[in-house]
Amino acid sequence: MGKLIGFLLLISSLFFSLVVAADWNILNQGKKNINGVVGDGLKKYCESWRINVEVNNIRGFDVVPQECVEYIRKYMTSSQYKADSERALEEVALYLSGCCCTLEGDGKDAWIFDVDDTLLSTIPYFKKHGFGGEKLNATSLEAWMKESKAPALEHTLKLFHDIKDRGFKIFLISSRRETLRSSSVDNLIKVGYHGWTSLLLRGLEDEFMEVQKYKSEARHRLIDEGYRIWGIVGDQWSSFEGLPVPKRTFKLPNSMYHI
Repeated sequence: MGKLIGFLLLISSLFFSLVVAADWNILNQGKKNINGVVGDGLKKYCESWRINVEVNNIRGFDVVPQECVEYIRKYMTSSQYKADSERALEEVALYLSGCCCTLEGDGKDAWIFDVDDTLLSTIPYFKKHGFGGEKLNATSLEAWMKESKAPALEHTLKLFHDIKDRGFKIFLISSRRETLRSSSVDNLIKVGYHGWTSLLLRGLEDEFMEVQKYKSEARHRLIDEGYRIWGIVGDQWSSFEGLPVPKRTFKLPNSMYHI
């Protein structure tokens, strides 16, 4: 009898553990938030999801998990996002102070910047479109881009001019389409960017090419022209992947979309 009771207690314990585990599933939105415990678990899950996006473990997602949209909104509009971005760019300044004190002086020392969420912020657009919780609507986003109202990311504006003043040729390589050239140039100049060497946008021949391949081929053309690529600043891993590899890459945070 004692063994039977013990066995039944063990089964009950296992069953209870399974029920508790099910209750603790943060993807199960039907469960109530008891004393904030489930809420804390959700916050940890969303932070883990965001970090794994940043380190390129989570790739190719179409939308931010719905349970994390509010968390991503708070992060992307927070002082922490600004601090994380500034910290990344402090590393650029440190790198520049050591690597590039004396450039060749032949006009072939190059630096690459992405545009969206590197030089210009799309946060005003995503404030109205779910901070990644909605599948990206290219037509809607391009219509917003044509308004040339994207604000500068202040933490890269200063760096942009610092790098230019050091004698680097600056190339802007964007996944924006060629049809957006006029509005993109107007927007960049309006918020304080000027003096870049070239703005590379996707032409008809690049329309269906993967972003990573398009940007990789753009770097190939620069290398073929004799440029030395000292660094790239971007918010997407597609800005860095593939050959040729620059001397250094610097990733800015962005959890709203993946291209």
